[in-house]
Amino acid sequence: MNDGDEHGRPVFLDLLEASPIPDGAAPTGPGRGHGTRGSPGAAGTRGRERADAARNRARILAAAEQLFAEVDPRTVTMAQIAEAAGVGRATLYRRFPTPAAVAVALLDEHERRLQGAMLHGPPPLGPGAPPAERLAAFYTAAVDLLERHLPLALGAETGQQRFATGAYGFWRAHVRALLAAADTPDPDALVDVLLGPLDPELYRHQRHTAGLSRERITRALGLLARRVLG
Repeated sequence: MNDGDEHGRPVFLDLLEASPIPDGAAPTGPGRGHGTRGSPGAAGTRGRERADAARNRARILAAAEQLFAEVDPRTVTMAQIAEAAGVGRATLYRRFPTPAAVAVALLDEHERRLQGAMLHGPPPLGPGAPPAERLAAFYTAAVDLLERHLPLALGAETGQQRFATGAYGFWRAHVRALLAAADTPDPDALVDVLLGPLDPELYRHQRHTAGLSRERITRALGLLARRVLG
């Protein structure tokens, strides 16, 4: 799996360095009184804390990405992530409550790119194509995402966790809108059925147990899209 640019640098590191994420909410108490607000010393301290938080977050994500690629993501523990990242468990838990939450953070950037293409990109993935062709294009793009980032998807979408992710909610709203646009009966009953083939566990089974190629899976899903919405 390659989640980086052409130089092998993970994409999320560039994003984190460009937009550092503060480590939790701003502190409360005496330190936020009028006597210190806006002072150069306080501003410098907050800046260093934000920089430290961004560096720790990047280390955590890099270590977790490596672990998810090397072993079954479902077996990775918070203790393993903390040790690999060289941070304390308290530092890790302040940012992520579970290994799945770490995987979600890693997968999020790749999913947001796909979401942007679905909303604003050219057809058939973006607006302007018939519903069946848009669903087929979505299947193709989603299979490509799974193929490139399957370890992350397996770590992020375990059991009921899959249905709680923001990405699943986005995919669900998109597919339901396509069903409605095609005047397909009972879209609420069909939408999760049509998303079922994109379950990471199923995809791993098809690819690595059943031995199906990515192209064969994509063709089958395109046929499904056209039969249901065509």
